[in-house]
This record gives sequence, structure tokens and C-alpha cells, in this order.
Amino acid sequence: MLTSKTIDIIKSTVPVLEVHGQAITTTFYEMLFKNHPDLLNIFNHVNQRQGKQPQALANAVYAAALHIDNLEAILPVVKQISEKHRALNIQPEHYPIVGETLLAAMKQVLGDAATPEILNAWAEAYGIIADAFIGVEADMYDAVENISGGWLGFHKFVVDLKVKESDVITSFYLKPQDGKAIATYLPGQYITVRVKPDGEEYTHIRHYSLSTAAGAPSYRITVKKEAAATDKPAGIVSTYLHDSLNEGDIIEVSAPAGTFTLDQSQDIPVVLLSGGVGITPMVSMLETILKEQPNRYVTFIHAAIHGGVHALKEHVEQLDATHSHMKSYLCYELPRENDISHKTGYIDLAWLQQIVSPEADFYFCGPEAFMRAVNHALQELGVPAERIHYEFFGPASSLEA
Repeated sequence: MLTSKTIDIIKSTVPVLEVHGQAITTTFYEMLFKNHPDLLNIFNHVNQRQGKQPQALANAVYAAALHIDNLEAILPVVKQISEKHRALNIQPEHYPIVGETLLAAMKQVLGDAATPEILNAWAEAYGIIADAFIGVEADMYDAVENISGGWLGFHKFVVDLKVKESDVITSFYLKPQDGKAIATYLPGQYITVRVKPDGEEYTHIRHYSLSTAAGAPSYRITVKKEAAATDKPAGIVSTYLHDSLNEGDIIEVSAPAGTFTLDQSQDIPVVLLSGGVGITPMVSMLETILKEQPNRYVTFIHAAIHGGVHALKEHVEQLDATHSHMKSYLCYELPRENDISHKTGYIDLAWLQQIVSPEADFYFCGPEAFMRAVNHALQELGVPAERIHYEFFGPASSLEA
């Protein structure tokens, strides 16, 4: 337990972290990779360049300081981060490296304001927080190792089938190379793949949602090829998967993980909303509901730019046509001449008021701008916070900004 003096000191740094938090975490990552370049085999390089990872860490450090006298308040965040750590195979020996570097970054950014008293308090607090993460993750490693079909670290899988789903999205069906059974998973969870494309110095790791219900002898991920744009280069891993990974090839995979999962203890109507490739966990949830809760009413709403980039369209239409407790809707931003949708433009409050009830359970996933708009619309619709569930692709952020 932390002393009351340490808690008071940590609390006193909250205003400083609010102002300088991202500068500290940006400096932290620069120091970390300079002194420990091998960690570039774990971290997402793109999120570093775009500033997403430093911002996510800054948010986490700020939250820890704000709730230092009641760390149970951030337990959901700890569990979410720990799921990703387990998927990345983060080990206890990584934590002292992170702690030492974080304190050094605080000192460099804050200068004389980072007094020995403040640094000592943060060192003590970091030790408590690190131990919490290590304990949670130890339980997760133990659980995944001991479930049927489970494994630790990364195992080799074979690409059993590769299916083009749209102009920019492809599905990969993955089976274990050793022929053994695979671990089951919850609808909404992801697997993590590790690749080393030709010409790359380090391995690259990405999380991809499982895009079908559990129970098949293979995992299916459905991946968008991230093209280069003005503000970002082409996606290294997605380009490799689309252009270089073929049926029969080998890819390394860690066991399913993730906290964004369907609550099957509920039987109230559920609404699944997705934008772009955010459709992937939604289809897993949809299939699970139809298979395991056939009397639960489900509304499936998908938004895409146009039909050419709309993945899994025919599959969802077939499910809709064969299940009386399901209704699906389409919204195309810029439909092509022959595209048919229920709405043109964007999902908005006025349309949602016509097609869903605020009494339902809501799950959504997609690009950040889409998620902010949906979150705001659901709040305006009067949906309670406990029935609004969402997942970020990439480092967690806030939808309230």
C-alpha cells in the first residue's frame, strides 16, 4: 500500500501531467527505443510515428495519478491493457525497464520541477502499479495455457484459405501447423499476428479481430489493406498480408485476447454498428447471437464509403434473409451508380431514432471519427452508458473529446 504522503505527492502532479503528459511519454518512447532497440520487435511503429501510443500512455499515466488513492477505479483499463500485453507476450522483466525510463523522461521534460521527492513517490507508485499488471497478466498467461487448445507466446499457423472480400479487404483462414485443435474465443476478441516482411529490420505485430463465431477448426481474420495517404505511409503488415502471404504460407499467431466482448447474459435486443473494417468483430457477435441466442432480436447497421469496399456484404444479407429475429441496414457515404443502401451519407441521430430503440444493448466499432459520431448520437438518443460498448483499433482513446 502507498503511504498517504506518497498519494498526496502523486495527486499534486496531476495538473502537471495534464499539461506535459504527452511530452513526457513521447520522450519516454524515444529513450526506450534508443536504449533498448530490441523492444521495437514488440511495439507498433506506426502508432509511435502518429503519436497514438504516446497519447495513450499519457492518458494511462494521468488516470493512474488521478485515481492513485483508489486504483480499483482503473481496473477495467488495467484488464484491457493486460489483455494486449498477454497477446504481445510482455514479460515481468519488461516492467523495470519501463519504470526506469519513465522516471528518466519525467526528469528530462520537467527539469528541476521533478524533485527527488516527486521522483521517489512516482517510483513507489509505479512499483505498485507494475505489480498489479504483472499479477493480472500472470493469471491470463496461466488461463490461456491451460484452456483446451491454448498456448503461450506465438505459434505457427498455416494460411488455409485466402478470400478477397472487397476491393480493399481480404479474409485469411488460419489453421495451426501442428494440426492440433485451437482455443475457443469470445465474440469480439482478436488474435495477434507477428510477421517480418522482407527488408524490415524488426518484426511487426498487429491485432486483428476474429470475424466469425467460434467453433470452426480455423481462425478467420478479415484485414483491410491500409493504403498510403498524405499523412501516413502504407500499412506495413496489412500490405504484407495482402500482397505476400498466400495459401500454404506460415504466420505466427498468439492466442485470442480482448475485453470487447458480447454480453450473452443479456437477452434484451442488441444493436451492432460498424464502419468500414470495423465490421469484423460485429460479424462475430452477429453469428454468435443467431447461433446461441436465436430468439434475441438483433439489428445490424453497417456504414461504408460504397459497395466496392464493403466486406462480408453477401454473408450478412444471407443471415438477414434466413433469420426472423434479425434486421440489417446499410449506409453508404458515396454510393456508386448501382449501389443500394438504406441511407446515403452518414449514420446520424435522426436515422437511428427511426430504426432502433434506446432500450437495446449497443456495440460499435470503426474509424475514430465514426465512433465519436455514433457515441454522441447514442448519448443523444438516451442510451445509458452501461449499454454503450465499443472497441478501438489501435491504442485506446476517448470518445468524449
